[in-house]
Amino acid sequence: MLENSKAFSGFSVDDIPKAKAFYNETLGLDVSAANGMLTLHIAGDREALIYPKPDHTPATFTILNFPVADIEAAVDELTARGVHFDKNDWVDDKGINRRGGPLIAWFKDPAGNILSVLQLD
Repeated sequence: MLENSKAFSGFSVDDIPKAKAFYNETLGLDVSAANGMLTLHIAGDREALIYPKPDHTPATFTILNFPVADIEAAVDELTARGVHFDKNDWVDDKGINRRGGPLIAWFKDPAGNILSVLQLD
């Protein structure tokens, strides 16, 4: 029954205008608005729904991963755009985890949801 359904993911935020500015202006993603919600139009003809939730609680796990060819360049560019990467004891000065697995750097959207850029090669 669902094998031909074009499923999509969604997540909540507490401030739609702030989320729209962050995802569109800071991250440079194509964002559309309708019915009080946002749709992220992600490369590969994918979409993610962002909906308002007044009692929003940020996800405690990564909700969106952005694969990049060059994590150093991605982290530098996003930092220049005002993105702050998580600084933990297992990441370097830029916020990149280099302790096995893909190179990955985590950051948060204005609602506190966890996002990442990662280099998969």
